Amino acid sequence: MIQAFNLKEILTATAVLFAVIDIVGSIPVIIDLRKKVGHIQSEKATIVAGILMIAFLFVGESILKFVGIDVNSFAVAGSFILFFLAMEMILGIRIFHDDAPETASVVPLAFPLIAGAGTLTTILSIKAEFHQLNIAIAIFLNMIVVYIVLKFSARIERYLGKSIINIIRKVFGIILLAIAVKLFISNVKLMF
Repeated sequence: MIQAFNLKEILTATAVLFAVIDIVGSIPVIIDLRKKVGHIQSEKATIVAGILMIAFLFVGESILKFVGIDVNSFAVAGSFILFFLAMEMILGIRIFHDDAPETASVVPLAFPLIAGAGTLTTILSIKAEFHQLNIAIAIFLNMIVVYIVLKFSARIERYLGKSIINIIRKVFGIILLAIAVKLFISNVKLMF
């Protein structure tokens, strides 16, 4: 177990997952969710997202194979979800209609925003290069950052102001749209 511990792998995996999770870029979505539902359960969302990622690290590929889904199909499905979230951000329209939820934690926060198809697919991809222990530590480190951003999203909103949040929301909506398109194209190619 000690031999598996590698600081370079942990730092690299942490950076890769941080970029894919993009919790900083998701601040406008988080603020928007908080406005819709009134309260975000930061602890629950972080724990559920962390459990999903750790579970997917160890049994993800087996689960997908068991239900007859390949990783590429999973990523394509995730790209559609990201696409619609991006359209909401860019156009200022509401596509996802919940039955009057009281809080936001598991859906859509923990999944697909934090532990979405892109994140889960990335975990499977880096598993080929890095030891599982190092990836698990990287997931844990990312969950600390996720928790901090979720917990203090209201303060971040007050600090930045409404107009800056709207600009960030549109910009990151376009980035999210680009990620969705890239995820779709790269995985559709691999399916055929």
